[in-house]
Order: sequence, then structure tokens, then C-alpha cells
Amino acid sequence: MLVTGSTSGIGEATAKRFAELGDTVVFNSRNSVELGERLAAATPGSLYLRADISKAEECEGLIRDVLERYGRLDVLVNNAGTTKVIPHHDLEAASVDVWREIFEVNVFGTWQLSVAAMPALKESRGSIVIVSSAAGVRPTGSSIPYAVSKAALNHLTALLAKVVGPEVRVNAVAPGLVDTPWTADWDTIRGFVQSVAPLRRSGIPEDVAEVIVALATTPYVTGQVVVVDGGLTLAV
Repeated sequence: MLVTGSTSGIGEATAKRFAELGDTVVFNSRNSVELGERLAAATPGSLYLRADISKAEECEGLIRDVLERYGRLDVLVNNAGTTKVIPHHDLEAASVDVWREIFEVNVFGTWQLSVAAMPALKESRGSIVIVSSAAGVRPTGSSIPYAVSKAALNHLTALLAKVVGPEVRVNAVAPGLVDTPWTADWDTIRGFVQSVAPLRRSGIPEDVAEVIVALATTPYVTGQVVVVDGGLTLAV
């Protein structure tokens, strides 16, 4: 199992959940190298590999290193992502440079890594799970470029699933507000979610990890985007 962006938040929780179930996990990040190495050292049979998925050559190298170490790849979790917090009405702040920076990681990186991993996943009849966002299905999110990047991932999920089956399944999760280091100071938004969402709380990384593991291992589901938001999108 390769989980990108897995040194904190949803990625870390997902990698740990796979490991708890007895799977061999490859942790990854662009930064946080020492933390990644500590996480891998504390997880039997696991490995940390640094790579920047926005760079095609590093995507190819990451997959090559996984295969050299383990000989196969069964699951790719495309979790690595980035954002900029920009009020949606501030159109000038959402410059083309911001769009490029976000899309380089969230969309192009996901695409590059998925393509690099596809031969190995086809051989193992494996699966891909993409971490999208509720911002990709509702007009919300930390910025317009971020929300559009996640909407692109939702459509990519369906398009990939259509063409790489039956060998490989492709699904996505679309979390709402999740308590991670990214959202630690989002108290106003957290209070809104807690007052409006049917489940009356924001999510925790483990909530999303459970769904990722389920999608990665359920053999008759593909092309789906599962919203994990405590019902928030039902209320707003």
C-alpha cells in the first residue's frame, strides 16, 4: 500500500489503519522526512520514501522504489495535496500562479502518479483511492482554485475507473471538515459544522481512513466519490 502525504492527518491515519490490518505500508511526503522515517520505523515491514508528486520524474522514481523493495503494488492512495486559504469573493488574490501551484500537486500530481503506478496495479488487480473534498461537490472550500481542483479529481475518478477496469478499480473520498493540522485554527467553520451537520461534529482523520480502506478493498465498487462529512452537504 502506497499512501502519499502520509506523515499527518488523513494520510497518516490511513497508513496506520492499513498497517493495523496487517498490510505493508509505504509512507510518503514531500517534506517531513524525519517524521516519515519515524512513522515507518514504528510500523513493522513498512518504508518511508520521500517524493514530490508534482514532479513526474519523482512519481516514476517513487513507484520504481516501491517495486524494487516489495515487488508489487496493490493499492495507491492519492492523498497528497495543497491549498491556499483565499476568500471566494477575492478574485484577484486567486491569481493564475495560485491556480498553477494547487493544480500541480492536486491534479497533475495525482494523474502522474496514477499513470506511473498503473502497470503494477494492473498486474496485481489493485485499486486507487483519491482523496478529494466536499469542496469538489459543493460551492465551498478554502479557495476557488482548491475547490475546482477537487472537482477535477472527482471527474478524473470516474474517467479513470471507466478505462482501467476490470484490472484496476478507482474510487474517491470527499471529506468535509476534518480536524487536522491544516484546519487547527478554523474554529468559526468548526462551530458552524457542529451546529448544522446532522452528526453535529467535524470529522477526525480516522473517519476518513475507514472509508478509504473500505473502498480500497471492496471488490465490486468503482468510479464512486463517497462524501464523508457527517451529513453536512445534506444541510447546506
